[in-house]
Amino acid sequence: MPALAQAPAAPAPAPTDTVRLTLPDAEQRFFQNNLAVLAQQYNVTVAQAQAIQARLIDNPTVTLEQNAINKNINRDHFDGRAPGEVVLQVQQLFSIAGRRRAANRVAQQTAVVEQYNLQDLLRTLRYQLRTTYYDLFFKQQTLKVYNTEIASLSRTVGLYQTQYEKGNVALKEVIRLRAFLFALQSERQALRNDAAAEQTDLHVLLRDPAGSQYVPQVNLARTRDLNLNGYTEQQLVDTAQVLRTDLNARRAALEQQNLNLRLQQKLATPDLAVGYTYDKAGSYINNYHAVTLGMAVPIFNRNQGNIQAAKAQVAGGKLQVDQQQLVVQSEVHQAYQLAARNDELFQSTDRDTAPFARLMTGIEQSYAKRVLSVVEYLDFYESYKNNLVQLNTLRANRVRAFEQLNFAVGKPVFRAE
Repeated sequence: MPALAQAPAAPAPAPTDTVRLTLPDAEQRFFQNNLAVLAQQYNVTVAQAQAIQARLIDNPTVTLEQNAINKNINRDHFDGRAPGEVVLQVQQLFSIAGRRRAANRVAQQTAVVEQYNLQDLLRTLRYQLRTTYYDLFFKQQTLKVYNTEIASLSRTVGLYQTQYEKGNVALKEVIRLRAFLFALQSERQALRNDAAAEQTDLHVLLRDPAGSQYVPQVNLARTRDLNLNGYTEQQLVDTAQVLRTDLNARRAALEQQNLNLRLQQKLATPDLAVGYTYDKAGSYINNYHAVTLGMAVPIFNRNQGNIQAAKAQVAGGKLQVDQQQLVVQSEVHQAYQLAARNDELFQSTDRDTAPFARLMTGIEQSYAKRVLSVVEYLDFYESYKNNLVQLNTLRANRVRAFEQLNFAVGKPVFRAE
């Protein structure tokens, strides 16, 4: 019989630098380099600058009037000392009823809202960074399992291909081995694609265009020590109600809306214009001096519409705060229950893989001696692989559940580094 065709060797991937990355180092690089965080910081700077602008006093207005032609002497005249008309007016606009102070408080509160928005962006991106970091680590651990199994099975396939060519084994047995090897290779490739996506996310979060391959450094003993001991769900809910930046941003926005309502009420009082007028020769006496006062009469426009809109914004803001409080409570509850379930499953699972490794060594020897059939051999191989893969998945889900609980609380209460 003709020998089975060998699959062409896959081209070797281009060499890339690998970077051993700890989580504290990743977080430090994230805070320094992340573009989304840097952009949001400019929003805070803008709000702070607008608060400075809001407390500035209006500039005075100066008007000078000079006649261009002196008809008495029939010549161009621009000299204030000669006969002719000169009018000088100076006017200053004053905001009364505390309007400027109220506007300043609104602008300052806007800056507070932007600060909370920045902190909430940091909370969200930090959660993404930490979960991506751990997901990548456990995917790389699972890839090691596939690499070991594929290397071992490839040697077995090579040996049995040789035995088939010598007529010592049946073709169907070699085909069965090669099909199982191909299935493992396909699963590994899918896992590699997932790991590559995690790498891309890390590059974006850390602002790293170099294309280095990160190798997260995780202490598995520290991850095993994660637990909910010492924290009740209600304690974490109470902590979240104080610390959650999205909730605090809603509260700050409500305070801003209250301040805006006061400002709109004060805007019903018009500005006062105070001025001085000097008229050289255009009044009933020469060198006329006068003080002027001016104010719009609030008959038709008393800012009624803006006041009504501000009241509606305050009412809506209160509902948004109440809604966000419910969201925070619900998210902490869901995250706490998820962490508890994953931890319970993890603690009740036998995580000792050494017996499986010893068993697989015996299985390979038994198969080589023809004690086991190819079906039994591959069944043991599949069970061994599934055990390790599922264990890494369980570890990853458990760590992610604790990170989700940290995210819901708004504070890294549970840390494995």
